[in-house]
Amino acid sequence: MKYMFLFIVSFKIIKKKFTKLNEIMGFQRSHSSQLKVQTILKAKEDETCGGGEAPSFSLRASNQSHYHNNKLMSSNYDSWLVKHPCALGSFDRMMKAAKGKRIVVFLDYDGTLSPIVDDPDRAFMSDEMRAAVCEVAKYFPTAIISGRSRDKVKEFVKLSNVYYAGSHGMDIMVPAIPVESSDGKLLNTMDTEVLFQPAKKFLPEIIEIFTLLKEKTKEIQGARLEDNGFCISVHFRQVRQEDYGKLEERVKSVLENHSEFCLTGGRKVMEIRPSIEWNKGHALEYFLDTLGLSNSSDVIPIYIGDDRTDEDAFKVIQSRGQGYPIIVSSIPKDTKAGYSLLDPSEVLTFLQRLARWRKTSLSNRPLHQV
Repeated sequence: MKYMFLFIVSFKIIKKKFTKLNEIMGFQRSHSSQLKVQTILKAKEDETCGGGEAPSFSLRASNQSHYHNNKLMSSNYDSWLVKHPCALGSFDRMMKAAKGKRIVVFLDYDGTLSPIVDDPDRAFMSDEMRAAVCEVAKYFPTAIISGRSRDKVKEFVKLSNVYYAGSHGMDIMVPAIPVESSDGKLLNTMDTEVLFQPAKKFLPEIIEIFTLLKEKTKEIQGARLEDNGFCISVHFRQVRQEDYGKLEERVKSVLENHSEFCLTGGRKVMEIRPSIEWNKGHALEYFLDTLGLSNSSDVIPIYIGDDRTDEDAFKVIQSRGQGYPIIVSSIPKDTKAGYSLLDPSEVLTFLQRLARWRKTSLSNRPLHQV
């Protein structure tokens, strides 16, 4: 009995070390062992909101959409991985294709750089993640495009060498960061910050809607409003399921007199934003244009995100014919992304490897090219 116990303990230690070694070396693996059963909320696509795939929201928890057993879920996810392979396992092949080209990095925040949490004000990124993003930004132009307000996401990230876009790209600040091409030439010569806000005219009405929502939802326990500048988030992660209908009804009643706004859905959140032809995909294109890279055939955009609103950016990269759209997901879902990562911990590993790859490639260049 004693020897059996020692054998089991030894086996677990060896298995843990072997798994860690695989992750460090970037071997592709199946993520299905870490899957979690999640509620899938039904949503209809609304082509008029954001000019992309932002859906009009219906807050109906669908028990029919649940996976009823982990075995089926595992099988579906493994099949999904064939179409959207792990970006860690595919890293060497991806970088081989990107060699000699200019990489530009775009990142979502919630669910990508930070975990999804019950309290949106506590969605902090780790110091390790911050260091990884900072290191990536040393080698590549890097932008964070979030649904949060630009000021809020900047407060979370706390880095001065990245670009920020809030409100799903409706609030963009391009700082005066010198951007160099692979041959050392400056790509931008800006000496001032550039602020771009395509939905600025809607700001007074957004403030009015926020005030009305605050009054309408104050009695619903767990409902939480967030002012994101040019859009409003109604978080319901802590709302009882039996109150979903009441919350949705009250939110929609506020919008009845505001026809130029639409209601979309994310991960346990409803979002109200102006119905304008602008989304994260447009923000990506704006950054590339500002950097002088929009018409360059040697540019490789990498976009990492986890939510529906990131699909617009995935579509833009797909339409360019080159680049790496990467979805962060632990469940199979419809997506335009070509690659996948399981969760923020894998995003961290990917960013660390990306910076390390660039650093190594620079150190291996002949002296006259450095």
